[in-house]
Amino acid sequence: MLDAAIEREIAELGARYGQPIRRDVLLTGEHIFEPLSKSDRYGEVCMVVRRRNGLLLTARKTYYPPNAYRLLTGGINHGEPIFDALLRETEEETGLEVEVRRFLAVIRYTAPQPPGSDPAEFYTFALLLDEVGGTLGCIDPDERVAAFHEVAIDELPLLAQQLEQLSPEFDREIGGRWLDWGQFRAVIHRAVHEALTQQA
Repeated sequence: MLDAAIEREIAELGARYGQPIRRDVLLTGEHIFEPLSKSDRYGEVCMVVRRRNGLLLTARKTYYPPNAYRLLTGGINHGEPIFDALLRETEEETGLEVEVRRFLAVIRYTAPQPPGSDPAEFYTFALLLDEVGGTLGCIDPDERVAAFHEVAIDELPLLAQQLEQLSPEFDREIGGRWLDWGQFRAVIHRAVHEALTQQA
């Protein structure tokens, strides 16, 4: 469960940018893959960047399967406010200046652990951002962004479907199977689509 300070920030962001969809998702994969396995974070921000043409920004990293484009995400350091992580990660991964428009979703993932251990928890916080300036380009080379791509809101379910159908092959880069990773990544795309179409 989230601590009281994080819940307070969620409430503050909801009051300012609208109440998010909240979902609990049980993951069933055999391996705890990245980013779930990283100890330096309890969750991530999902930067739903709406470009000036109305399309949403997605990206693929160098080690991803060729069709694995997805909405951008970035880790939240322990003790770091969600809002600060959102702005920091957006700058690092896109180089764009943005304005926050709407709080879209909070997803809580749980994954089984060995007997006697507590289930692993991970959170994704998705916010809609409008591009207002800057030049698109990943500033942080450690992000290993291979390419950007733009999609319409109505294409998000198709993106989710493509992610859910990735290979069951184990990959050391993520410490798990692409199929499990893709099913995890698909969740936020469906939630963002739901939130944005409800808004319309």
